[in-house]
Amino acid sequence: GRDYVYIVGSSTVYPFATVVAERFGRGSEFKTPKVESTGSGGGLKLFCDGIGVDYPDIANSSRAIKMSEVENCASNGVDEIIEVKIGYDGIVVANASSGAEMSLTRRDLFLALAKEVPGDSDGELIENPYRTWKEVNASLPDVAIEVLGPPPTSGTRDAFVELAMEGGCKTVPWISALKDADGDKYKAVCHTIREDGRFVEAGENDNLIVQKLEANPAAFGIFGFSFLDQNGEKVKGASIDGVEPTFEAIADGNYPVSRPLYFYAKKAHVDVIPGLRGFLREFTSERAWGEEGYLSERGLIPMPDAERRAVATAVSSLSPLTMAQD
Repeated sequence: GRDYVYIVGSSTVYPFATVVAERFGRGSEFKTPKVESTGSGGGLKLFCDGIGVDYPDIANSSRAIKMSEVENCASNGVDEIIEVKIGYDGIVVANASSGAEMSLTRRDLFLALAKEVPGDSDGELIENPYRTWKEVNASLPDVAIEVLGPPPTSGTRDAFVELAMEGGCKTVPWISALKDADGDKYKAVCHTIREDGRFVEAGENDNLIVQKLEANPAAFGIFGFSFLDQNGEKVKGASIDGVEPTFEAIADGNYPVSRPLYFYAKKAHVDVIPGLRGFLREFTSERAWGEEGYLSERGLIPMPDAERRAVATAVSSLSPLTMAQD
């Protein structure tokens, strides 16, 4: 058997899970859980592969689990999944502290990063011609577009294209109208990132993106607010639609590119894997995820009191996730 909790998944949730694991290991008779950063999609795939000591107990995710993933889990015998919403996070577009000050809109981000952008006439799409930020928006600096971001397996990538890219895409009236007329085409236009080298897939290691931004002040990176919060002397976040990426702006809902964070646990592993129940209890304790908790010191935006209480109660009773069929 395995005598420790095994956790995989989101690079955004990874630092929070690691802190809880270390605290739990120090403060209990159980071994410190093992936490791996594999990306949300990769982590949920590993999680759904089966029941037993060869498979992870928990998958961290910076997006909600998809129905297709629940179905994949069920096909492998993983049929009672406990969903734990842990708080909120903002997705930032950041550059080196020595780089240019940037005030971006979601429309700017769409035009800079989409594979295809609107042409001169309604209904016309052209291969993205923009090479500099100034070409996208005359008020932006004349700096080449170079953005380091997460790969397709990342929940941060999923959330960024949905919140930032689509948010800018639907400011184009004829594309917005496609949502009802041809949903697949609308999604393809709004969610597909350019592949000509302006957007660089930088892997699941957000710390590596921070290092690359320091080395190249003209580049920008996409990652969770917590990494900006922990590296404030090295990088700075652009304002989006006039709102700075701050703890307060994300907490009160004003920052437009923010999302909830989760982890998923296997009910079948609770009380079989030593320490799993205790880890769930530690993560959902006020000392961890509360407004004055140690996770907020690391950049996690706490849920409101009532929501925290509701989630903690559901986790304590090991209530499995139920999902409406899409």
